[in-house]
Amino acid sequence: MTLRLPSADGTLRTYEPRTEPPAFPPGAPFTSRTVYSAAHVVADPYADVSPDAPAAVDWDATLAFRRHLWSHGLGVAEAMDTAQRGMGLDWAGAAELIRRSAAEARGAGGRIACGAGTDQLTCGTLADVRAAYEEQLAVVEESGARAVLMASRALAATARGPEDYLDVYGHLLRQAAEPVILHWLGPVFDPALDGYWGSSDLDTATDTVLEVIRAHPDKVDGIKVSLLDARREVDLRRRLPRGVRCYTGDDFHYPELIAGDEQGFSHALLGVFDPLGPLAAHAVRVLDTGDTAGFRTLLDPTVTLARHLFREPTRFYKTGVVLLAWLAGHQSHFTMVGGLQSARSLPHLARAYELADRLGLFPDPELAEERMGNLLAVHGVTR
Repeated sequence: MTLRLPSADGTLRTYEPRTEPPAFPPGAPFTSRTVYSAAHVVADPYADVSPDAPAAVDWDATLAFRRHLWSHGLGVAEAMDTAQRGMGLDWAGAAELIRRSAAEARGAGGRIACGAGTDQLTCGTLADVRAAYEEQLAVVEESGARAVLMASRALAATARGPEDYLDVYGHLLRQAAEPVILHWLGPVFDPALDGYWGSSDLDTATDTVLEVIRAHPDKVDGIKVSLLDARREVDLRRRLPRGVRCYTGDDFHYPELIAGDEQGFSHALLGVFDPLGPLAAHAVRVLDTGDTAGFRTLLDPTVTLARHLFREPTRFYKTGVVLLAWLAGHQSHFTMVGGLQSARSLPHLARAYELADRLGLFPDPELAEERMGNLLAVHGVTR
């Protein structure tokens, strides 16, 4: 069977899907790296909601996908931007997601970290920002999960300079019950976060975040760096206090950053590991044996897909992620919270399917082909 896939130039090209399923079975826990996949949420396709209404989540399918990730040894980074925080999932929905996923993690024996931010605010003072963070941090800690202190749009809008970041983060770290993961999300992912840590100059911003960490090293498990700048991440990684992890959030350069160099390596907290989960887990187990070349051989070919999914405007990468989850059979539909299934073009989605199919990401290639054919037909493309 073949599909006719639309290209960016408006033409149709013939593509012959692969027929053999992948072979990435579950395996032993990782020993050399701590790896989280930031997981997407599955919308309820039958809910009568508008794009501005609170999210309607299919809880059964959402939790089943997390069990899929845990079965391959990956941790779940919950209620992060991959779960459409600030893009359809409000704080009430995120709090419910945190509670449900943390309970599921206990039953499955899975690693989980959950995002705590300030998205219940639209504006406010620094005191309001602190209070919002405290409310969310309490929910995460009560659930038994590790907290990820997410970058805050409200703090970015309110802070006057680095001193305000030092004040807010110092206040939160002093009261955190357990070490947290800090989150530096660059403006390529969220333009509202431009100038985070008090400066648009990234050297100055790096100095500020390091000052936060060095003042409270016992309260910082690590920092997730999502700047899509490998050189800058390596520089920050080398300057971290001993025992503080660097988690790469760089969906463009993750193989080289996880592999590391003679001076260290990055752990991982990645949105791209949502669709890559079984393959990525297999690659990390190869790395656990000391076979860095084998790890790179497995993971390097995935970068083309990652760069496609995360191309500008990067914040809409979730659309491709959910498409691939549907094609892989993890959910019964291609519907997203807030209607974001419409955020990418048909040629973009077709290319995502093609790249994922070539990598062998679909457990049932025939199902993926059938579903992609149905999506094409809805848009007027016939076989």
